[in-house]
Amino acid sequence: MDISAALPTFVVTLREGVEAALVVGIVLAYLNKAEQTRLNPWVYGGIAVGVATSVLVGIVFNGVLLALETSDRPYAPVIKQFMEAGFGGVAILLLSWMLVWMTQQARSMKATVEGAITVALNQSTRAGWAVFGLVTIAVLREGFETVVFIAAQIQQGWIPAIGALAGLVGAVIIGVLLFRLGVKINLRRFFQVMGILLLLIVSGLVVGALRYLDHGVALLSQINPNYAALCPSTDSCILGPLVWDTSGILPDRQFPGVLLKALFGYTQRLYLVQAIGYLIFLLTVGGLYVQTLTGWNLSPSRPDGFPQPDK
Repeated sequence: MDISAALPTFVVTLREGVEAALVVGIVLAYLNKAEQTRLNPWVYGGIAVGVATSVLVGIVFNGVLLALETSDRPYAPVIKQFMEAGFGGVAILLLSWMLVWMTQQARSMKATVEGAITVALNQSTRAGWAVFGLVTIAVLREGFETVVFIAAQIQQGWIPAIGALAGLVGAVIIGVLLFRLGVKINLRRFFQVMGILLLLIVSGLVVGALRYLDHGVALLSQINPNYAALCPSTDSCILGPLVWDTSGILPDRQFPGVLLKALFGYTQRLYLVQAIGYLIFLLTVGGLYVQTLTGWNLSPSRPDGFPQPDK
């Protein structure tokens, strides 16, 4: 069994899950400090609803793709290819925004969350619902980004789901270590490493999304002669000339090529538009990410900028 397809979803889910765990941990620590632990069930309820809603969205996405795959309608394969390209595009936008935004907001994360909890506690009659909403939105935001990424990888079967589950378990373990057991973890270094891996994984999504778009155009030109002009070449329609073909040296369905494909978007047949898209994304988003790395807050109490858990 090839588990390489599980690695990207593991990295994405672990990073997203740790972000959600940090919000939840800060909320629980603040409620404990304010002697409002009666509201803890609302926190756990928000976690459950956020996770359940994310899973439901994933099931819907997967169901739509499977329905298109088994449909006998002539344009179903075209729609499926365009939808997979669309999922890839949305995942690229969401994960890129999260990567840069999260790094920028790291310095004020604790103050922001505690400020929201303070406002919630002042609403004495609706404090529980306010806490519930805060946690639900935090978990759902991270969950939706993960689900969209998995949807972009769904053609690889159920293996990515294993990676997502393992990443979720890892995030829970890290959250427990931080906020329950008081174990010191250098979150600054963790997010830097995960951020670099995520940047390379999302760069690979650019290559994959362009490939699906090209396949969709090719199928459309074959089904409807009116669109034949969209695909003047039998090799590629919109991707331009072939840059390399390493299928005889480093095939992307065998180790180590399959691992490079899973983590970095390597493909044995790379076209010019894919190469340009990959480099533009890596240079622009990567440049923004590197600039934001200097924005981490170094608090005197902890070197990672996150709150010391209450014991």
